[in-house]
Amino acid sequence: MSELRVLRALGQVRTRLLSRLHCVAGVVAASALEEAYDATLVALAYALALRDNETAAHSARVTDLTMVLAAGWPFTAAERTHMRRGAVLHDIGKIGVPDAILQKPGKLTDDEWIVMRQHPLLAVKVLEHIAFLQPALTIPRWHHERWDGSGYPDGLAGKDIPLEARIFAVVDVWDAITNERPYHAAESPEAAMRYLRAQAGLRFDPAVIAQFGLLVGAPACAAARDRAAA
Repeated sequence: MSELRVLRALGQVRTRLLSRLHCVAGVVAASALEEAYDATLVALAYALALRDNETAAHSARVTDLTMVLAAGWPFTAAERTHMRRGAVLHDIGKIGVPDAILQKPGKLTDDEWIVMRQHPLLAVKVLEHIAFLQPALTIPRWHHERWDGSGYPDGLAGKDIPLEARIFAVVDVWDAITNERPYHAAESPEAAMRYLRAQAGLRFDPAVIAQFGLLVGAPACAAARDRAAA
């Protein structure tokens, strides 16, 4: 009888060990799949950056700074993952904008702006059938909305604009101002911050501007910029 009990106990231990091994294998496989997903997103963003006369560093900078700024709010881990992916792919809709408009060095005409302003909706068309990216569409679709309702594509205002998009909008404009573009020279962080504060309550959520103002020059913010530039 004692031998039978030992055999039963060993069998139970074996079953538990196999169950745990299956769980570990599942976690490892899921992690590898997540890494493959994210590597694909980075490659897509890089391909778009080459076509849009921007550097791949732009996507890395705005993604890192978005995640630093987002730490000021209680997002869940899953929400942060979706936010990061949305930041990486924020302008993926520009893949459907003609080169003549996308790469134009001068000011766009009114008709060209109409086409350009379709890129958030084009992003939705590109990504909506990819199941794991559906929760990440918030930033690509709504990061050009404005606090006062004058943005696009849906004319959302105030807190009707998802918080993730309100956060990203500030970071995106900050990066555009403080880095050289074909149509303007880079400005100082101080000048960029003055512009952002002047636009609080108009273009941007005042609460997001206040939080961003606390971060500018902070070690976490500087570290994010250094990682993106590396």
